[in-house]
Amino acid sequence: MDFLIGTAHAQDGAASQGGGMELIFMLVMFGLIFYFMIYRPQAKRVKQHKELVAGISKGDEVLMNGGMVGRISKISEEKDFMVIALAESVEVTVQKSAVTAVLPKGTMKSL
Repeated sequence: MDFLIGTAHAQDGAASQGGGMELIFMLVMFGLIFYFMIYRPQAKRVKQHKELVAGISKGDEVLMNGGMVGRISKISEEKDFMVIALAESVEVTVQKSAVTAVLPKGTMKSL
């Protein structure tokens, strides 16, 4: 029955072992790809959002995460909350971190 199955030849030890340098090089390349494609852009977005939240003041018109647009009527400095006026008689308390964008003045009137 040997004529149906080819005989297996063992590989020599030197050819089957990969060098440690290839593994290290591959890990370094994977780390660089991870840094430049995932970590760095996310860190940049987080920094921009922190600057946005730090720069808001009373009277600014803002867009919230949920899609609500309102004018800031009160900001609590010791806590991370602010009061947003959605309409003349409707006010909502939200976290500062929920702000997505600061809109130009007069945006609420044009909606």
